[in-house]
Amino acid sequence: MIRINTQIREYIEKLGWDPADEITVEIGGTQVYEIDGAGNKWAPIEGTRKYNKDAFIVIKNQSRRDNTKSVPNLS
Repeated sequence: MIRINTQIREYIEKLGWDPADEITVEIGGTQVYEIDGAGNKWAPIEGTRKYNKDAFIVIKNQSRRDNTKSVPNLS
């Protein structure tokens, strides 16, 4: 069995990421309740975060993110 740290290190190398890059780890597949409820299972308090059974981990390389905006085709 390969340890998770080893797998992550291998994928970072495969992608050509630099260890000095700004890498963030986030959780996806969650939901935040926007309606204020009584605070029970069926009506959670507003702002309560629920982690779905199929939640996932996202590893992002912020240093290589493309922050340029799209340019309209004017032709």
